[in-house]
This record gives sequence, C-alpha cells and structure tokens, in this order.
Amino acid sequence: MNRPLVLAAALLSIAGFGAVAVTTVSPVVAQSATVQAATRTTTFAVQNMTCALCPVTVKRAMEGVKGVRSVSVDFDAKTATVVYDPSVATLDAIAAASTNAGYPASVKG
Repeated sequence: MNRPLVLAAALLSIAGFGAVAVTTVSPVVAQSATVQAATRTTTFAVQNMTCALCPVTVKRAMEGVKGVRSVSVDFDAKTATVVYDPSVATLDAIAAASTNAGYPASVKG
C-alpha cells in the first residue's frame, strides 16, 4: 500500500524539478540569442597548413584573440571560419594571430 504513494510522490517531485529547470533555462536562451546577434562570421584563407597539427595551431591562435567566439578550420580547403564580436575583435587582429603562429591568413574574398 505504501509503494504506490512513494511512486506518486517521486513522480510529483520529478515533475516539479522539470518546471524549475524550464524556468532556469529561459533566461540563458534569451542571453544566447543576444550574444549571437552581436557576432559576425568571416572565412579566412590560411597558408602553410601541411599536416594534421596545423589546423590545431591555427585554431588556438585565432581563439586567443579577445572577442573571438569560435573557430572552425577546414584543412582540405585551407580555410578558417571565425565567429567573433566585431566590437572587440578586428579582422586584422585575427589574421595577425594566425600569421604570427606561422600560418599567414587573409580574409577570403
């Protein structure tokens, strides 16, 4: 007789936590949308990438620039796609970071 009551109480408590989680996530989702609205995406042509470690080095160098949100390097295409906040990071600073790491980069046009 006690088992159904325990199960019912457990289900109610789980449902209660679900409601709290939804309330907690909503502001984060709104903040994420604001952050994405303030970013730009630019693709750079990257020279001198010859091995599997090269894209890792380029990615780390570009991610080191303040205002860079993410970097995706395509070894085969010899490109790096960068998402950044233009009010903080400049295209010149991002390209310079890669160039200083030994991989000259320029905005792909």
